[in-house]
Amino acid sequence: MVWCISIPASTANLGPGFDSIGIALDKYLELEVELGSAWEIINLTGNLPDVPNPQDHLIVQAAEKTAELHGFSLPPCTVRVKSDIPLARGMGSSASAIVAGIELANQIMELHLTTQDKLKVATLMEGHPDNAAASIYGGFTISSNADSGEINVFHANHIEASFVLFIPNFELKTAKARQVLPDTYTRQEAAQASATANLLTAAFLSQAFEQAGTFMEQDLFHEPYRLDLIPQSKEIKVAAKHAGAYGTCISGAGPTLLSLLEKGAEDDFISNLKGQFPNFELVAVPMNRTGIVVTIKDVESAR
Repeated sequence: MVWCISIPASTANLGPGFDSIGIALDKYLELEVELGSAWEIINLTGNLPDVPNPQDHLIVQAAEKTAELHGFSLPPCTVRVKSDIPLARGMGSSASAIVAGIELANQIMELHLTTQDKLKVATLMEGHPDNAAASIYGGFTISSNADSGEINVFHANHIEASFVLFIPNFELKTAKARQVLPDTYTRQEAAQASATANLLTAAFLSQAFEQAGTFMEQDLFHEPYRLDLIPQSKEIKVAAKHAGAYGTCISGAGPTLLSLLEKGAEDDFISNLKGQFPNFELVAVPMNRTGIVVTIKDVESAR
């Protein structure tokens, strides 16, 4: 038996929705899993880490953690992995790997986990639920980690938003991006930033994308501190606006940037900016609406 597991990429924050808003994207981490005599991870594409010891691999660690939390010991597996999610680019590559490992354990051990069960484990490993929630549920998510340990999630997949990503040819580690953030905010800063996040959410849910783009660019929580870590980011935001974007923000912790556009305008937008930013690949990416997808094949048909 072969378990085929597909996990979407994600973008988080959308500017002021810091550590809470996530959107699943139409790029994927894909696994083919079979029971084996020892753990083996076989990378079939680029965009994947070279981890000589499978026990150090995030997918395996998430799978074993999931089994352990539910009282099981996971048998070793052979895992063939494909990915079109760039590493360390702010597109939720680590969250996708964690969610993939959780789903691997769920399938192999027949745990029958709910989406909430999966998100709890992912948040335990990731530290915050925004990217993982989007990868698990698909669509547009707002999530928070309550003091009780419960993960509160709002989920919508009716939003017909269009995005173009500016994916750079350089990485930015999340840890470095977090180091530049302040430890505290004034009450006035927090109130204004929170209000902007509320307005952004209302605009997205009502599909008032021109307004949403405006609020995307008014973040006070993280973008003012992170933009200087991303070469040409400020120039990109200006050029994107001139090319027709409603708004542009950092995707997750960066260094990818994300522009919100009128539906159907993606090709013209990319054409208008062609050659201006050679260190960035411009890619139109629709929203994923499915979240985790699992199919099961018998071994013979998989060969």
